[in-house]
Amino acid sequence: MAAGANGGGTPMTRAQVVDAYFMEHRARLLDVAAFLDRVDRAGAGDDDFRMCAFHAAVSILGDGRPDRARRVLELLSDPSSEPVARAGMKGATGAHDPAKGGG
Repeated sequence: MAAGANGGGTPMTRAQVVDAYFMEHRARLLDVAAFLDRVDRAGAGDDDFRMCAFHAAVSILGDGRPDRARRVLELLSDPSSEPVARAGMKGATGAHDPAKGGG
């Protein structure tokens, strides 16, 4: 994405990336914070596999290591390689439920 994004065919500098994308991602962070506040207000409990995965993904964002997008996607994805005979529900859950196996 960065290569050529500034119109000159060269990668953007760190400052150019921050200038171009900071406000958009600031808004996304506020949206995530508001979501977490709503979950907290809804009551105690950390038994939902999606929220466990969400918190693990947030930890990846702050760990300072490379390839965060890949690692978060892998964390949230079903690691199984065999197709299921029949889907248990119509919609996606957004995260892999480790209790259902796979991998």
